Amino acid sequence: QHYKSITFIEGVAASYSIIDIMAVVINGQKISKKVREDLKEHVTALAEWDVFKPGLAIVQVGDRPDSNTYIRMKIKAASEIGIRAQHIKLGNQSTQQEVISALECLNNNPEIHGVILQLPLDTCCTVDEDVCTNTILTSKDVDGLTEVNNARLTRGVLASFHTPCTAKGCLHLIKSTGVKLEGSKAVVIGRSKIVGSPLRDLLLAENCTVTTCHSKTVDLSAETRSADILVVGVGKPGLVTGDMVKPGAVIIDCGINYSEEKNGKRKPVGDVDYESVSKVAGFITPVPGGVGPMTVAMLMENTVGCAEKLSRTSSSWNLKYLALRRINPVPSDSEISLAQTPNKIKNIARDIGIPDNMVELYGEYKAKIKLGLLDSKQVKQVKQGNYVLVCGITPTPLGEGKSTTTIGLAQSLSAHLHKQTIACIRQPSMGPTFGIKGGAAGGGYSQVMPMDEFNMHLTGDIHAIATAHNLVAAAIDTRIFHEATQTDEALFKRLCPPGKPLPQVMIRRLEKLGIAGRTPEEMAPEDRVRFARLNIDPGTIMWNRVLDMNDRFLRKATIGQSPTEKGMARETKWDITVASEIMAVLALATDLSDLKSRIGKIVVAYSVDNLPVTVDDLGVTGASTALMREALKPNFMQTLEGSPVMVHAGPFANIAHGNSSIIADRMALKLVGSDGYVCTEAGFGADIGGEKFFDIKCRYSGLRPNAAVLVCTVRALKMHGGGPNVTPGGGLAPEYKEENLELLSKGLVHLTKQIGNVTQFGAPCVVAINRFHTDTESELEMVRKHALKSGAFDAQVAEHWEKGGEGAVNLAHAVVNACKTPSNFKFLYDLEQPLISKMNIIVQKIYGGEGVEISEEIADKIKNLENQGYGNLPICMAKTHLSLSCDVSKKGVPTGFKVPIQDVRLSAGAGFVYPLAGTISTMPGLPTRPAFYNIDVDTDTGDITGLF
Repeated sequence: QHYKSITFIEGVAASYSIIDIMAVVINGQKISKKVREDLKEHVTALAEWDVFKPGLAIVQVGDRPDSNTYIRMKIKAASEIGIRAQHIKLGNQSTQQEVISALECLNNNPEIHGVILQLPLDTCCTVDEDVCTNTILTSKDVDGLTEVNNARLTRGVLASFHTPCTAKGCLHLIKSTGVKLEGSKAVVIGRSKIVGSPLRDLLLAENCTVTTCHSKTVDLSAETRSADILVVGVGKPGLVTGDMVKPGAVIIDCGINYSEEKNGKRKPVGDVDYESVSKVAGFITPVPGGVGPMTVAMLMENTVGCAEKLSRTSSSWNLKYLALRRINPVPSDSEISLAQTPNKIKNIARDIGIPDNMVELYGEYKAKIKLGLLDSKQVKQVKQGNYVLVCGITPTPLGEGKSTTTIGLAQSLSAHLHKQTIACIRQPSMGPTFGIKGGAAGGGYSQVMPMDEFNMHLTGDIHAIATAHNLVAAAIDTRIFHEATQTDEALFKRLCPPGKPLPQVMIRRLEKLGIAGRTPEEMAPEDRVRFARLNIDPGTIMWNRVLDMNDRFLRKATIGQSPTEKGMARETKWDITVASEIMAVLALATDLSDLKSRIGKIVVAYSVDNLPVTVDDLGVTGASTALMREALKPNFMQTLEGSPVMVHAGPFANIAHGNSSIIADRMALKLVGSDGYVCTEAGFGADIGGEKFFDIKCRYSGLRPNAAVLVCTVRALKMHGGGPNVTPGGGLAPEYKEENLELLSKGLVHLTKQIGNVTQFGAPCVVAINRFHTDTESELEMVRKHALKSGAFDAQVAEHWEKGGEGAVNLAHAVVNACKTPSNFKFLYDLEQPLISKMNIIVQKIYGGEGVEISEEIADKIKNLENQGYGNLPICMAKTHLSLSCDVSKKGVPTGFKVPIQDVRLSAGAGFVYPLAGTISTMPGLPTRPAFYNIDVDTDTGDITGLF
């Protein structure tokens, strides 16, 4: 009321209307209230268009009364604004590691955007506060006290939401006075990292001339009297008096002290003698009600800001791509992989927004991603990216580079077009790795690395599948043995010992059989027999043992020849592990519960009464699922150029659907975000792996492709035009090495057919012409023009094997444009149609044949499957991949043929019926000169050499 008029020039009071000046009180309560109200309005507005709920966590150690008060204030303010506040209170005997563990847990929680460690720590243990504070992620450091954020501020890198709250609040109060900061002289008394040091840096950033004073400063009064802005925060009551203050100066009192009153009560006072200074200063903050409320308000502002930033960057990658050092001629795949130094996989995971607690490292360059990632709110709210299938034409036995194209395209989209992209590919079996085909890491300068780790064991998923599969096989034979050698009563008592509760798997069998009793005493004698005896017919067993190796001598074997098996020998065989139905189940499962349910439904044999016997009937569902639990988590690796890759599952593309896992695709689609791309590969040609992707994988996943890439080569099209046979290990005929437009033109009908196979599902088709060094420009242009005339959205020559991502830039642009066009996806058939009708549709619309040829015996098997409730499953045709027909000698587009169905089998767990159209080998053999001759280990470096 005494303060009437002050004219400020450059922040200094130049004239006064009266001598008796009283400073304007800077009302921190009022200003902070306005800040909180604005934040509440902002949070509410954001929540209206997005799932936005800022999260703040406060970690307290001990039970200091003053800390309890401060925390209550913070939680109250957070609640009013709409911030979800969490108070983690540790005991006063907490160790440093316990504090660090609590902070790391919050670092990894995507729903927490700001983390505070309430200081001082109240513990009887020796705990380094700095070490604990620096455990907090810099991106969640809303107190701005980590060394990294402090260093950034000192260097002038102003991180708005990582500035110490008290210093930030002081600056806000100074600015509220309207005083011009630029050119003003500011004096800061105190150099703590909470107030003095950061405020000095903030004022410097406002172009003030700043002097920092402390306990060793000579003639403190001379410094303070020259200050246009004076900030005090040392914890000494009454340190600054009226005679030390420049008239009209702005005074910010950060001190919190207590004086004893005559009535015994404690009164809060600041470092400034308010009574004397308020008569000289122009503006002054009171204690309490000045800086204190602003500290809390700035904490809230930092939290909301961090939440916004983390929400924006959760789908915004910061990948560090790797440059290729290309050599011509192109070295072997193994040499290229060994020459490239990968990024640490944990850093790639962080760079694309995967929290540390969702990553399980397997060494430095590969990891598994936990399924919980898909359940986190941060991931759930992200719209999925563009879904791109990579398939191919009917290949030569040498393959046409489909995996290489998948990786090259992903490298181009990510490292060259700067699109957030993940490639999803299958895990290779080690059988072909040591045989002749090789692995599936891609090739040349478009491959997954480290390729030795990729091709050998990876994280052990295939071994887990083999163990789970063979456990079921052991359960089948041992059940037959025990049922054959024991009486009804003895068998029942051993299965259900008196006094022991029945496990859930047995209760499910009781429910299946309609038996009401749940204890042995409650079951009738006939129910005990029905429950205990599966009565498996050994001649119907469909479950062979498996091994992840090519071994022709296991194609037929006799088991049970030991005398202890009491004459119960039987003929059987081994399959390669990737032919196991459990592999197909892994690829189609959507979560752990679905995995368990699918494993339990697997039909392994039939009873003598022609009833299906399942894994659940054997009682081994839970144990098999336990063996598969870790395998359900997708594997995470990188390409040669540092772009991320999901490697998960590797089912056969003939007796199974030949695609990587649904879980990996779902994760990838969320991680790339709405503007990103996921390139997922299907095995063999569009007529096999492609059709199964559309009709099987998409049905169970609910995902719909935005575009499909069809990989072709001049070599394969010449073969379809009538070129000489192509055999692995044999040299290529001259027709494939020299320009031959006539031969090529005859084979282009096959390209037309496969383009149609893709487009009839409603997905735009981009043709990738995978260039070999023997191809001529005229040949490549002929293929490109024909593809466009045949209905392809676009067609581009790709040189990614030789040039990496750079060689697929045109292809990548074509894919981006294709994904912008509307997709009218549709399935080939309805599940309600009879099984034979679905088979005929596939043969007629995909293969170009007249239909299937079925004997009465096969027709009866199909009718039996339908009667048992399996008629509404999709069809997974098992046929050769080397022709559209069942005759490998018929290339191009054969017509007028029928597909003879030799057998019809059920994969009830995977969820499809697979008709066998010809002889399908499920146990490959080794050639005369297997690839293992070339594989070795450099004992000096430990590097594996000779892998392709």
